[in-house]
This record gives sequence, C-alpha cells and structure tokens, in this order.
Amino acid sequence: MQRKISIAAVLAIVSCAAADPLSLTARHRVPNAADLGGYSVAEKALRWEPKETAIVICDMWDKHWCNGATQRVGEIAPQMDRVVAKARSLGMFVIHAPSDCMSHYVDTPQRKLAQSAPQAKNLPKDIHEWCRRITDEPALPIDDSDGGCDDGPGKSFRAWKKQHDAIHIVDGDAISDSGKEIWNLMEARGIKNVIVMGVHTNMCVLGRPFGLRQMAKNGKNVVLARDLTDAMYNPAKKPFVSHRRGTEFVIEHIEKYVCPSIHSGDILGEPYKPHVVFLVGENEYKTAESLPGFAKTELESRGLRCTFVHADAKNENLFPGIDALRTADLLFISVRRRPPSDEQLAAIRAYIESGRPVVGIRTASHAFHLLNKPGGWPEFDRDVIGGSYNMHFGKGEPTVMSALEKAGKHPILSGVPATFNSEETLYRNPKLAESATPLLRGKVGPGGKENHYVAWTNVYKGGRVFYVALGGPDDFKSDAFRRLVRNGVFWALEREVH
Repeated sequence: MQRKISIAAVLAIVSCAAADPLSLTARHRVPNAADLGGYSVAEKALRWEPKETAIVICDMWDKHWCNGATQRVGEIAPQMDRVVAKARSLGMFVIHAPSDCMSHYVDTPQRKLAQSAPQAKNLPKDIHEWCRRITDEPALPIDDSDGGCDDGPGKSFRAWKKQHDAIHIVDGDAISDSGKEIWNLMEARGIKNVIVMGVHTNMCVLGRPFGLRQMAKNGKNVVLARDLTDAMYNPAKKPFVSHRRGTEFVIEHIEKYVCPSIHSGDILGEPYKPHVVFLVGENEYKTAESLPGFAKTELESRGLRCTFVHADAKNENLFPGIDALRTADLLFISVRRRPPSDEQLAAIRAYIESGRPVVGIRTASHAFHLLNKPGGWPEFDRDVIGGSYNMHFGKGEPTVMSALEKAGKHPILSGVPATFNSEETLYRNPKLAESATPLLRGKVGPGGKENHYVAWTNVYKGGRVFYVALGGPDDFKSDAFRRLVRNGVFWALEREVH
C-alpha cells in the first residue's frame, strides 16, 4: 500500500530538519582476552547529517516460506514503519529493497527513481554480487545450513510478492533490489551514511549487493539497526540456543567484524532503556531495602529502567507481578530458598531458557528450593549460576576479596580495587562450571588460607550470567561492591561498562 505525500511537503519537512545532525550511539566489539569470547562491548557517538544518510530496508517481504519468519516480520514491520516515517521527517533518504519483487513495482515513481540515477564514477566492480565474507571475517556463530526455519523443515520457495504492507512507500522514496542502482542513488545524493534494517540478519542483511558487507568494504559509514532485524536460525542446530539468542549472536558477529549497530530509538528521539527486573525474596540481608536505592543511583541514573517484584508478605513463595519478566532485558535475583508455584517457576525458567541475561547476588545461588526437600529448582546454582554453593564459613574476621590475575582486564572489574573487604561470611564455592570465568576469590581475614570463588561470569543457553556471593547491608555501603555489581549489570546487558 502506498501513501501519497507531495514532493513539496517532503522537501518542506526536510528543509526544517536539515540543520539538526542525527545523534546515534553505535555499539561495537573490541578485543579483550579477559572478556567472554575475547571481546568487550564499546560504544561511540555518531553525528550524521540526515541529508547524507540513507535507510535501506532489506527483504521485509509480505510472506516467507517459513511461517516463523513471516510472523516475526509482521511483528517488526509496524515499528519499522514508525522509524522510517521519523527518518523521512528528519531528511533521510529511504530505499525499499524487497528482493525479487521488482515486477510488483514496475510502474511506480519510486521504482523509476531508482532506475534513473546516473552511473557513479566510483561504482564498485562487484557491487552487483552477493558478498559472503569480507577480509578476516570468520564463519558465522550459528549453523543455518538447514535454511534456518524454526517451525519445521519447510521447503524453500519464493513465497513473497512485495514488501510488507505495514511499511509505507511514499513520494521521494526509492525501490530497488540492485546493488548497482542503490549505489548510484546514494552517490547521486551525496549519501555517506547507511542504516540497514530488515531480514534476515545472517543472510540477506549481511550478504545482499546492498547489504552490510558491500557497504562496509566499499567505504560507506554503515550500521545495522539491531532491534529491527531477525535471523534465519533453527534452535535445533548449533549452538543450540533460542532463536532470539541466535539472532543476537549474529549481531555480535557483525559488531566484531563488519560494522557497528544502533538502536532505532536514537532515530525516534526515544533512546532505548533496557528493562531490569529485580526478583527479591529474602529476609537475612534486607535487600528489599538496599536494592531500590542501588537501582536508582547506579542504574536508573545511567539510563536503565528498573522494576521490582517482591515476594508476597503473606505467602513468601509467591511473587506478584512476575509477568514483568515478559518485557525484561535482565533478571536480577536476590532470593533465598523460595520455591515458587509451578506457574511462576515456569515463567522464571522461560525467561532464563530464552538466553536473556541474569545477575545474582548472595543467596541467588540457592534461590528456588528448600534445603533437603524436593521441588523447586535445586540445579539452578550448578546449571545457571555455574557455582557449587555448600554453605559458608562462620562469622569472625572480614572476608578479603582479591581479583584473579587473568581477570584483571575484565570489564566487570573496571574501577574495582584489586582487593577489598566484606563483613559477610565467605560462601563455600570451591569449584565452578567449565563454562564459568572466575573474577574474584576470597579468604577469611588477611591471613586466611581459604580459596573460594566469590564472583564470576557464566554462560547459560548462550546468555550472559554474573554472580557475586556478597550482598549484605554493609556491602551496599561499599563503593567497590556497588561498582562491581553495576559493572556486572551493564556487562550482562552487553552495554559498555561505565
């Protein structure tokens, strides 16, 4: 469906906004052997002139041979239309690129506009071809050899005829699936910057003649809109993670080897605030009192959105408001031996099985089961946290924490002293899961010989997990502890630690 807007109106909107540069926060990955996968998350500010910026909408088809892919495109498309409408109002050039659908648009002014661009003097010789790898780029981190459909072994065929109707095409836009035409269009308009959005991240978005690799290797300032994309990935294939996490793995690959990514909220003027849900249910350390203040000063002040879900005062095993997990970007756990109802435990499991990040403090290692009683989730510590909690040493001298030498450059330890103390007892965690990366170890008092792990990271279902066996009232008065936990939250969210 096409919405008619006059060229004069478009130009008037452009001229009003042209003076304001576009401010974007671009996320990329930098080598760091101490971090998970050998890379840390970094961010940089971009200021692009809208008139020098184009949006390329890749293969947002009306239908796909994979039903799951069709459904997810339908979910993305309305928000993409909203973003593109805002981009036009700011003066950006919009190119619709639904491959193999040009016959549907043959007589439209947008298609003719793309065909009318003069050949650029710097036209890359291979711009008409797929680009399946750029220099030094390794293989993708997911196995899509089965076609990537997650709802059954469907047979591939050309199910699409046009772009999804939820994304409007207006006067002044262009339509093309030709790398040559799109390059010529960009050069004719002085386009230096390109934002690519659409599907599928591991296939068309990366490899098409107008995709990320071709733009990057031929000198355009190109970014991926990471919240407006989706991969073709089947969780039954390696690395055996959720579909959502598989897409995130591809985005991570792009940020390492191809180009940065942005969040579309920057275009809308609505910077995205990751949603942290705190699940709180313990009486010993009074975290129901300490965590809200921590969240306000350390997290909300740095752009995160926090929601608290407390155990019910009358039934301490129930967590009213646990539905907040549906929109959570991170689950922060401070719970002690509270086996939830089957329904609520299923909601917690569903969140964690999706590969979304988890942060736990102190009693989170024994959060969801009663000691020596059936039920709950007794394997949570071993499988998700990656620890081996076995009670704790008695009270006495302070617990002395020290950073492991190999972990010294890990982002979570940024700004954290190499040694610091806690008044809380030392938890017995003599060994960690093979997937865990130790950060801090502890002993009782300066002369203690204990060597138990106090803080570490883990990976579960591909998602990041951070745990620290501290969290008493006095810990929250410690700058070292507060910085450690704040860093852990940002690291788990795959945001730059600051």
